[in-house]
Amino acid sequence: MSVMYMLITLSLLIAAGFLISFIVAIKNGQYDDKYTPSVRMLFDDELLNKSKKASSKNTTKQNQKP
Repeated sequence: MSVMYMLITLSLLIAAGFLISFIVAIKNGQYDDKYTPSVRMLFDDELLNKSKKASSKNTTKQNQKP
């Protein structure tokens, strides 16, 4: 019977840990973006990678001008 009490206590501690981590994730803004995940599959990865590379080159060129 003492093993049952130990298992119940352990499961409540684990559940409390998950609840606390969930609350911390919500407060840190983990679930704020609701639009992007729904349309992410529509974006072409190659185009995104090319535009990121081009924009990073442009920013480095602009930073080098006196």
